[in-house]
Order: sequence, then structure tokens, then C-alpha cells
Amino acid sequence: MEKQWIPETGDWTRAGVTKTGQGVNFTLELPEAETAELLLFQKGEEEPEAVIPMGEKVMGDLCSIFLKGFRPERYEYAYRIGEEVFVDPRAERILGRKDFGEWDPETGVPALRGGFAFEAYNWENDRHPKIPYEEGILYHLHVRGFTKNQNSRVRHKGTFVGLAEKIPYLKELGVNQLLLMPVYDFDERILPEKEKNIPYQKEGQEPKLNYWGYGKARYFAPKSTYSVKDPVKEFKDLVKKFHAEGIEVLMEIFFPEGTEERLIFDCLEHWVRDYHVDGFYLMGDDSMNRFLARDPMFVGTKLLSTWFDTDNIYERKKTPAFRNLAEHNDGFLVDARRFLKGDEDQLPAFTWRVRKNPAKCAVINYITHHDGFTLMDLVSYEERHNEANGEGGQDGPAYNFSWNCGVEGPSRKKKIQELRLQQMKNAFLLLLFSQGTPMILAGDEFGNSQRGNNNPYCQDNETSWLEWNGLKKQAELFEFVKAAIAFRKTHPLLHQAKELQGTSGSVLGYPDVSCHGQQAWYGNFETTSRHFGMMYCGEEGEYLYVAYNLHWKEQSFALPKLPEGLSWQLVFDTEDGASPEKEIKWIDQKSFEAPPRSILVLEGRK
Repeated sequence: MEKQWIPETGDWTRAGVTKTGQGVNFTLELPEAETAELLLFQKGEEEPEAVIPMGEKVMGDLCSIFLKGFRPERYEYAYRIGEEVFVDPRAERILGRKDFGEWDPETGVPALRGGFAFEAYNWENDRHPKIPYEEGILYHLHVRGFTKNQNSRVRHKGTFVGLAEKIPYLKELGVNQLLLMPVYDFDERILPEKEKNIPYQKEGQEPKLNYWGYGKARYFAPKSTYSVKDPVKEFKDLVKKFHAEGIEVLMEIFFPEGTEERLIFDCLEHWVRDYHVDGFYLMGDDSMNRFLARDPMFVGTKLLSTWFDTDNIYERKKTPAFRNLAEHNDGFLVDARRFLKGDEDQLPAFTWRVRKNPAKCAVINYITHHDGFTLMDLVSYEERHNEANGEGGQDGPAYNFSWNCGVEGPSRKKKIQELRLQQMKNAFLLLLFSQGTPMILAGDEFGNSQRGNNNPYCQDNETSWLEWNGLKKQAELFEFVKAAIAFRKTHPLLHQAKELQGTSGSVLGYPDVSCHGQQAWYGNFETTSRHFGMMYCGEEGEYLYVAYNLHWKEQSFALPKLPEGLSWQLVFDTEDGASPEKEIKWIDQKSFEAPPRSILVLEGRK
């Protein structure tokens, strides 16, 4: 051992591995052991060049040493307690895994080591876009699955670089926020007896692929198998490139129950400080949510979770200067799906979902999610088809509030295909014309299918990879979605900063939102009703009317009278797409007929 490596007592307040001007500090938590050893390896070598005792605990369960003169660029490291060698849970690089899914039959993982990430990075003039929730179009994706398919037309498939290659596509679609499934390091194959957080693993069963990435993880390192060469640099490049295009990058992070609170806080701080990440969807253990929401470090960072106790976070009469919290749960999904398929007694719940937009906490609306059917499968299957997962088809949600339009699975019947296309258009307008932040599952915009698998957690193949040929096959749907996103963006009535109250919202005394049926100003909310009209009015005299008819029969809608000089004009029709030239089937100039299972949008124009 070189003389300058004689360990000194370290700074225990510096968690993980940190560099100072004269050396490197190593701090390790030892809750169940008294001593540990630091193993230092020359890059690529099997045996350690140096074994250094971490010494006694200097504070609580923390032990810390400082190596003066240590040159980290030449080394990899691990820790050892007794006979067990393990990777630093706070390592900022993970080395030793070359290919996604690579594993050791005995241990369940390759021989991994920690690496150092002290290189300077030029962020140039990077800034957080800070897009208000009401302006957001959120897009949910799996980094590997998004571009891994051979038809993705990117050079570096399944990587951070490949995702960045899709920026022109995402700009064309109109999204301005990304929500990424886990991009930190996780074990891609898990032995059941070593990990209880991966679903559907049974004792004695062969390890399965952990494609999604949920479970225990090394939260401080970008995933090496999502990179071409350098995951640290490539993920920073990704964030910087998206920021330059006005697109935010949010991460999903799953913390199992009982995760140490300091690790949770330090993890989020790390990704905000070192990677300029814009926000997080906090999954799993939510015990820290209240404290994270109130911490000054994160008041400008978007925090998504199933629920926030905003009255206690902000006190009852206060609202945040910047609304950074958002409720992310299946509430909208369930109500919108039931309304879409034509279930009874859905109008009260759905009309509430359409308007929901609290001042203290935004709402993320979605009708599909990675966990469940894609949109194409939602209108093509009534039963889950998960046999390939190896669980006898018993895993995944048994009931999905789905309707197959009359045929289970793919169909060549033209009427079935047309009905499914119309239902997908309906679903997008239910989502995009609601006041919360819409979240689109990647690939839904061109009818991506998982062949009826509603739980592909272990499928690293064509089942989970986006089939980009869908852009040609479902060109009409893609163009419709682009038009609907653009329409939402240019019509603030559909994405307002404050929750609509049903009170006067225009200079002429019209309410900001109102419901209508066969009679103007009277919505029919009986159990058997499956249609209603919703009118929006702006302070400057803007008017929109959305006619929702999810009944299987044609229905009549009455229109409120507009101020003199304005008339109602059709701008969207899910039966024919965006077709302003189409003539509405007028009854008496004050009402019209909406086709079965259709949504029509009218605008008050001169």
C-alpha cells in the first residue's frame, strides 16, 4: 500500500464517496456490523490492489475514512463485511454489467463494483423549464423499451442516447414533459429468496427478468446498460438536450417500505443537483412525502405521489407560491375507462374528474399506464393474456374496465377496426380536454399493443418494446392526437391555472363551466345517461362546447345561445377526426345529433 493511502479519520457528514482537494472521503453505514473493509481494484482487475479497514464507527452507525492523495480515475471499489463483498449503495457509477439481463446463476447478479463520478461537466446555460402543471403534456416511457425495437430508426437503440435521438419526434407530437421509468441502477434478474419486492416470484422459482426496475436498487447511479459508453455523461447530456428544447425530465423512483429517510432525501437531492432533473414520481414508501414537500430544497421540484396531505403541508388557508405537488393515482383512469366503455351511472364521477384541479396540489390524469393495458389493448381485449409471464396467466389486474368492441384480440373486420379507432380517439379527448395534467403512455398515440399482456414486468422483448411501424399503420390516429394536443395548447380554457367553479367567468356573465343535455343548461345525470355537454367560457369571451356521447345510440344535444355575432362551429369529431368542414346534423339551429360513441367539440366563432 502506498504511503499516502494510509487512512485518516474521515468526515462522517459526507455521505457516500466525496472528493476534496487533497483526496477522497469514504463513508459507509453499518447498521448490523461493527467493521468493514474497503476494497480498491485497478480498473478491470479481479483481485483488489488494496484492502483498507474502515475503522470504528465515528458517529452512530457511520464509519468514515479519508485517503489523501488517492487518484480515483484509476480505480473501482467495493466493500466487504466478513466474507460478503457488496457494492456501495451510494455509488455514483456501477461497473461490471455489460448487457441488459446479464446475471450470475449463483448470486443472481454479476460481480458489480462501484465507480467514481468526479469528472467536471459543462452544463452551459442549462435551466429548468419550470413548466406549470396546467401547461404540461406528460409522456410516460421506459428508456430501453422506447427505442429498442429494430424499427425505432435510431442508431443507439435502448439507451439514453437513443431517447435523445427521438427529440424531433417528441417535439412533433407536442409533449413537453417526460416521466421515465427507473433509470438508476437495479438488478435486472432477481432471485426470489433475495428480493421480496419484485412481484410474482415464488420460492425455488428460476429468477426472472426485472424489466421495469422496481425493487431495491442503487439509487445514485444512472443505469449502465442504458448507456453506450458513459452513463453519467450520457444522462446529463440527455437532460441538457431536452431542457434546450423546453422539455422537462422527471423520474420514477421506487423506495421499498422501510427505506432509510436520509437515503431518500440524499437521493433526490443528488439527482436535482448533479443531473438537473425536474421532478420525481415517488413510489413505494411514502412516509417521507410530507417532509419532502415542505423542504426548501424541493419547493421548485415537481413531486408526484399517490396523495399529499396538503392541508397539513401548507396549513389550511395557505397555497404554495409554486405548485410543485401533484396527485398521481388511478382515479381518473377508472372513471374515464368506465365512461368510455359505456357503463351506467358514470356521469357524476367523470364530470368531477374533468374539472378537478386543486390549488394546492395538481392532478396527473391518465387513462393508460405501464402497469395495465395499452390504449389499443384497452379497446381490443376484455381478458388479460399474460401466459408468457410464467404465472399461469394469473398475474396482473383481473379486471381492467376494458371493452374489446366485440372481438377479443386482433380483428380484420373493418367495422371492428373503425370502432376501435373511434374509441381510441374518444379516449384521447377524454384525457386531453380535462383540466388536470394529461399523461400519455408512450406508443398509445400510434396504437402500440402488448398483445393483451397487462403486466409485462419481465418481458424484455417485442411485447414491451414499442412497435414503431404503428406510425404508418395508425397514421390517422397519430395525426388526430397531434391535432388534439395542439388544440389544447392553443385553448387555455382547457388547461386553466385555477379550478373551475361554475360561476361567472366571462364579461357577458356566462359561468366558467356548465353542463348541458337535451336542454341547454340542464344536464341529465340519471343512472342510464351516457352523454352530456360541457361548455367553457373565458374572461375575454371565448367559448368551447364539448359534447360527450358514449352511448351506442345517437343522442341530441342542446346548445346555449351565444352573444350576437358568434356562432357554433365544429372543430373536432371523433367519428371523422378533426374535420372543421363537416356539417353537423342540426335539428333546429339550437341543437344537434351526435353520432354513437363520439365526442364533438364546437367553438364559438365570429
